[in-house]
Amino acid sequence: MTAHQDAPRLRPEPLPGSLADDRCLLMGIVNVTPDSFSDGGRWSTPEAAIAHARELLAQGADILDIGGESTRPGAAPITPADEAERVLPVISALAAEGAVISVDTTHASTAAAALEAGALIINDVSGGLADPAMHPLVASSGAVYICQHMRGTPETMNELTDYPDGVVAGVEAELRQRLDSLTAAGARDSQIVVDPGLGFAKTHPQSWELLAATARLREDLGLPVLIGSSRKRFLAAAAPPDAEPTGRDAATAATTALAAAAGAWAVRVHEIPANRDAIRTASLWKDPR
Repeated sequence: MTAHQDAPRLRPEPLPGSLADDRCLLMGIVNVTPDSFSDGGRWSTPEAAIAHARELLAQGADILDIGGESTRPGAAPITPADEAERVLPVISALAAEGAVISVDTTHASTAAAALEAGALIINDVSGGLADPAMHPLVASSGAVYICQHMRGTPETMNELTDYPDGVVAGVEAELRQRLDSLTAAGARDSQIVVDPGLGFAKTHPQSWELLAATARLREDLGLPVLIGSSRKRFLAAAAPPDAEPTGRDAATAATTALAAAAGAWAVRVHEIPANRDAIRTASLWKDPR
């Protein structure tokens, strides 16, 4: 997909006009799961998830990323039917209130139902590898699609971290294959965001290397970049010893500032206020007006 090298715009369409400026956006995470690595299932019921999502919006989230299947290392898969049962009531309620919704799923059937319920974005951690019906759905629906890099499954990905040409070059090459698949299915560049998949088939040093390459990924692929570092295990090197996932929030905010300064389209985070301030700090660093 050579056209990405020269793609002139780095904002995905279609999204509301309020999300079309140059500010790095805040995507708030809503895990409607009993086994999330970061929050231990605190929002596993629709009522709890909706209340938490409203809190994130009130704190400044631009997008809500709603998922019903854990992708933490070692997590076992669930059926698309179980996933849809978890997320669809939450998506319907929040979309009816005007929230911009992303559905975090690898299943085309869940994604299609979520779009019908009011979601505008599909966030697929597998980049379409998990379900061959996903890329045709992206093309036919016109939805914004976040194409993440991943190898294997959550159960196997920690064993698939060998990148002979270096992790940045390897991730770029494999993302290009996914982008070629999207083009073949009929998707448009203006729909697509890429995500390097920090922590997915990456060692901790490789995740740091990819995070530091945010600007390079944006320039080489010619597409908006989403960064998802929030509370991930590789941040333990920058957090207090033996800190729980929530103890990595300060390190997360630091990576948010760095990613925003490097031109990331959005950051996907669990906690909003500190990351909101980090984005504002990065904006002022680049332009104090």
